[in-house]
Amino acid sequence: MTPGPDESTTGDGEAPPPLRTEPRPLLVHFLVITAVAFLATIIVGLFLGAPWWAVLLVAAVIGAGLAPMSRRADERAMAARRAA
Repeated sequence: MTPGPDESTTGDGEAPPPLRTEPRPLLVHFLVITAVAFLATIIVGLFLGAPWWAVLLVAAVIGAGLAPMSRRADERAMAARRAA
């Protein structure tokens, strides 16, 4: 018997866990953006002679600046998911 389109295809007969409907905390957005900014700038920064802690400080400033925007986008996405 083939599972239907609304049945789980995991084989154990259990439904997949529900999708989250609440946005992640602001700290999570800050940490992820800071890590991405650090990884994106560390090679160039070290080639230019900047110390790694200065690159980390710049990445933290970028993370602090972009985290609220990312959080608002996450809130809008979760509101749309709840409405659907």
